[in-house]
Amino acid sequence: MSRVSNKEATNPIKETTSFGLPWEKEYGYVQAVKVGDTIYLAGQVGHDQSGSFDAFDTMEKQMQQAYANVSTLLVRHGATLANVVDETLYVTDIDAAFAARVKCLKSVFGGTASLASTIVQVQRLSFPQLMVEIRCVAKLAAP
Repeated sequence: MSRVSNKEATNPIKETTSFGLPWEKEYGYVQAVKVGDTIYLAGQVGHDQSGSFDAFDTMEKQMQQAYANVSTLLVRHGATLANVVDETLYVTDIDAAFAARVKCLKSVFGGTASLASTIVQVQRLSFPQLMVEIRCVAKLAAP
């Protein structure tokens, strides 16, 4: 994924990162904002490097890819999934999401997740083919 990262000129304590996808500029947001030791991630969905959703046609595939995108953003700010302290999963089918989450738990969090987690069923996400969006907050260790 292309990397766009900068410290904002108007707010030098805020470091932002984007994937360089067309909808970021169109809808006016970045994928991650780091302030001090905290990283706030926008909702991550199952898309590849070019922004295509085509290869992710099940809840499990979308969830795995959304977590891969979370991981990519965290690494850019010196963190990993182990630094995530809070997450919210927005899903279009809560039963499918719970089943996918159980399958993803080992591959994503090594079998155990020590974070606050909320799952919410919604009618629809930003693109009609999306089934899951994951928003996270991560904390870096104090220096």
